[in-house]
Parts: sequence; structure tokens; C-alpha cells
Amino acid sequence: MNGLSRRTALAMLSASALAACSHRPQDTAQPVTEEAALKDIAAAKGIRFGSAMSAWQLKDPHYVALMQRDCATMVAENEHKFYAIHPQPDEWNWAPGDALVAFAQANAIAMRGHTLVWHHPRWLPDWVNNTVFVRATEAEVLLGDYVTRVASRHADVIYAWDVINETIDDQTGEQRETSFSRAMGPEVIEFCFHTARAAAPKAKLAYNDYMSWERGNEKHRAGVLRLLERLRKNGAPIDALGIQSHSNYDMPDEFTAEKQKSWRAFLDEVTGMGLDVYITEFDVNDTRLAPDIASRDAKVATYTRDYLDLMLSYPQVKDVLMWGLVDSQSWLQGFLPRTDGVEKRPTLYDSSYQPKLMRDAVAAALRAAPVRQA
Repeated sequence: MNGLSRRTALAMLSASALAACSHRPQDTAQPVTEEAALKDIAAAKGIRFGSAMSAWQLKDPHYVALMQRDCATMVAENEHKFYAIHPQPDEWNWAPGDALVAFAQANAIAMRGHTLVWHHPRWLPDWVNNTVFVRATEAEVLLGDYVTRVASRHADVIYAWDVINETIDDQTGEQRETSFSRAMGPEVIEFCFHTARAAAPKAKLAYNDYMSWERGNEKHRAGVLRLLERLRKNGAPIDALGIQSHSNYDMPDEFTAEKQKSWRAFLDEVTGMGLDVYITEFDVNDTRLAPDIASRDAKVATYTRDYLDLMLSYPQVKDVLMWGLVDSQSWLQGFLPRTDGVEKRPTLYDSSYQPKLMRDAVAAALRAAPVRQA
């Protein structure tokens, strides 16, 4: 990608979230809609519906209420990532992730794990990037210990893990190199899957990435398919592909029939390998849409319905997770900012915690989805 990476923006926003006034609970919040809960609509079709949540949002009673009402599953936005849990060789920071797991348990919400290894040097701690392993076994010991500790910590609660996140370079389609892969070779990915299976034998294990239907994603999609084929051929215990489902560079009204055809071809390849599919991080960027709210909301809702109708036509898609529920708290407010300075509207609820047309579109797509087999 060109310019600021979506993940750079995400990390920057997450680091400052506690201090950002715009991310604090608002006194003007209104009661939650009385319409049917999304989790119940989804459950009737054998689908789990949920969202990402950050530990600081546990202090926002309005956000908590939305999670309790609409979500049957959740995922930590950043708290289960390597740089958050193990920022220094002698430091383990479990508290934020544990708080989210405790919230999930207290509210009978299932929980996904994201992510055991973000296999990208930008998102590994500096101390890991700066480690030069003399022998492959040294890397195996360090990485194996980390994956085992994290995956086993809540093995009775976390039902699925994104074992590896974003190891395919979106520009070249090749596997990214890290200090681990320099020591262990590209098969470090297989090693992580086997280690995760041993540590969390009941969890579904996924590879997660942001390849999408948008223009310029052809090499990215091809690279992900090659990786999945390799993992299956090598006997790695992979159960699913996590498709983040951010739409950032192409606008919602650019989801053309031609792009949908190419996207279906990709999904056919993935499901043809016997893999399930998770929608793991859905939101909709409106950077280049006209500023009036009614027009933007209508286009975002139309795209949301079209995209989810396509995705949910595959019975292998059993989880649908939003990447946040409230506009003002979305990472997209700082990513690819609008030139007119107006607030983006990328999520199901506006900044006063009121439901939008996008929520109606999600509900409609869930109602229209075929029933999944148990």
C-alpha cells in the first residue's frame, strides 16, 4: 500500500485511545434501539455475530450496553497482540486481555483470539526484531514459549485464534520476513499452527489477512491462496481463513459486478480447500463519499447489504465481527482522513450510540442468510 498503512493508523489510535477525548463516553448518548438484537437474528441462522472491543471501552457504559445487546462473540482489538502482551524480554502484560476475557465470560459472550503472531516486523516488538538467532532452535524456543503461553492462557474460553496475521505482502504476494523466519525459514508459519494446536486443542485455528475485492489486491489474494495451499499440503492444522473485510481504498459504490465476480472466484478457491471463513474486522470507509449524512449512510448501507449477502451465501461463513460499533471510536477516523474534516460514519452506531441504516442492512443480510448446519 502507498502512504500510511491501515495498521499504522490502527496502532497509533489504539495507543492514544485512553487519552482521546473523542473516545470517551458521551453524556448525550440515547437509549439503545428496541429492535431485535443482531446476535439473535444471526443465531437463528447458525451464525455468531459480534465486534472488536478494547479494554478501555469497558469503562464506557454505552459501548458496554451495545456489546451486551448485539454481540454473541467478541475479539480484543489490540490486547492479545505480541507487542501488547510481551513488549520487553522481561515484561508480560496480561491484565488488559484478561479484563476483556472476564467481561466476555461475565456476559456469556464467546471470544475469538487475535492474534498469536502478527508476522510483520512493523508489529513485532523491537527487541524481537533486533534479536539475531544463531540457530533455528533458539527462535523455536522463544516463539514456541510465547505462542504456548498465550494460546493456553484461556484455552477453555477462546474458541478460535488468528494464529498468524498479515504475513503476505500486499504488493508482492510473498511471505514477509521477520527475525523468526530468517532463523526458521518460511515454515515458521506451520510451526506456529502446530504449537497453537498443542496449546489450545479445542480452538479453531485461522490465518487472518486484509486481502479484499478492491482494485490492486490481485497479488495479495494470489499470495494468500498460495500460503493456504502450502499449509494444507504440509499438514498444518488450519481450520479457517479470517477475512478482515475492511473496505478502505475503493468506495462503497465501487463494489461492481466485475469485482464481485473476482471476489467470488477467490472465495471459491478458499472454501474449495475445505476451510471455514470468518468475517473478522468489518467496517466501511467513506473518505471520498459526499459529505451529507443521508447520502453517505445510504451508500454504506447498500454496500453492507451487498457484501454480506455475497459472503453469507457461503455456508462456510459462520462468524461476522465488526471492527468496532461506534463511529467516534473507530480507527478509521484517523486513517485516510476526509479532506472536508467531517466525521466518518463507518460503523453500525453513530457517535451518540444511535443505530444507523448500516445496522438495518446487517440485520437484513443476516435474516436473508441460509441456515448453517450445526
